Amino acid sequence: METQQTSARMSHSVTPPAVAVRYVLYARKSTEQDERQALSIESQVNEMMQMAEKEGLDIVEVRREAHSAKASGQRPVYREILEDIRREKFNGIIVWHPDRLSRNAGDLGELVDLMDQKLLVEIRTNGQAFTNNPSEKFLLMILCSQAKLENDNKSINVKRGLKARVEMGLWPAPAPCGYVKEKRMDRKCETLIDPERAPIIKKMFEKVAYEKWSGRKVYNWLRFELNFTALPSKKPLSLGNIYRLLENHFYYGIFEYPRNSGNWYQGKHEPIITKELFDLVQEQLKGNELKTRQEKEFAFTKLMTCGLCGSGISADEKYKKLKNGKINTHIYYGCTKARDKHCKCGYINETDLIEQLQALINTVELSETSVLKKVREEVARYKKFSKSLLGESSKMAVKDIDVKDYVKFLLVHGKDHEKREILSCFSSTLTLANKKVQLSK
Repeated sequence: METQQTSARMSHSVTPPAVAVRYVLYARKSTEQDERQALSIESQVNEMMQMAEKEGLDIVEVRREAHSAKASGQRPVYREILEDIRREKFNGIIVWHPDRLSRNAGDLGELVDLMDQKLLVEIRTNGQAFTNNPSEKFLLMILCSQAKLENDNKSINVKRGLKARVEMGLWPAPAPCGYVKEKRMDRKCETLIDPERAPIIKKMFEKVAYEKWSGRKVYNWLRFELNFTALPSKKPLSLGNIYRLLENHFYYGIFEYPRNSGNWYQGKHEPIITKELFDLVQEQLKGNELKTRQEKEFAFTKLMTCGLCGSGISADEKYKKLKNGKINTHIYYGCTKARDKHCKCGYINETDLIEQLQALINTVELSETSVLKKVREEVARYKKFSKSLLGESSKMAVKDIDVKDYVKFLLVHGKDHEKREILSCFSSTLTLANKKVQLSK
């Protein structure tokens, strides 16, 4: 009996064998500005590898991730680690600091649950160890909760700081096109005029307000004539960006922050345009004169194709304000770039286009049947005019009119539909390439 009791006492005094811990080293760096001071991912890995080597810890795998830990369940690498722990691939985690694991209650709760299930034996950090012990788990939760508190406080402080800046008239976001941000830290958030782009932005508003330009005209002008690019991307403005720019109150001195909040502030920045000019542009926008593509048909668009990429040919009207106040209108033809957005076809003025077409008349074969029909109609109309209004009988005959001269005349003085009818008599297809009109073979 005594022997049995002694054996029992001895069995209770034997220390159970320690569980072999297989660690995964997890290094995380948030991409957000509020964690700029955290060690880089590789710095974390180096620090913890040195610690593991010094203490003889078995690191099975190293996992790296660049992702914020503010929201629960949003980190793919971290989720994989938890699943691997449930599959018993790992039963320990090495991490530089507890806030690398969690900055929210959801992820923290999963860690503690894994400890309660004895699937996660230990979490090691630089100078601390957390096991399935009430005190250590409590300390872990305090440290992670402290990280969440820091995040929440930073959010409040940032919003408070932004509100203070906008009340001072400072725009707290990236500068709109035509402006640049002040780089000096003592003048943070101040917005300055971009001397290169601001004059062009002003011209955009003026062309829309005074010359009734469409958004498409502005787009073509910026991209193909000025090769205009916006900062910081140094890419051309899209058509949508042009409309948003034209509706931006910032350019005459006020701004709304946050957007769609109804909170308006008087900016300290220098306006590029006046309120009156802005209002004129808005009238155009409200009338849908800018946002709808003009339905005007041009004489030669459907009769030519691009000689470089095979796309169709489109036309666009451009306006030039003269010193005497009058406005000259010019029509340019160019590739639609439907098949190749990088096509280098170029644009040709309608006047130059007509001159080239007239030069081609002498070198091509015309379907004289169609042209003669048109000539007969013109001769008959002229005779009727002479007899009705002048009381004279005209002796003009169709044979007296040179067909090619008549075609040249219509190209200059005819109506658009007459020009299209005449050019449809060409036996070959017209192509436009590098500002030259040619007949396809």
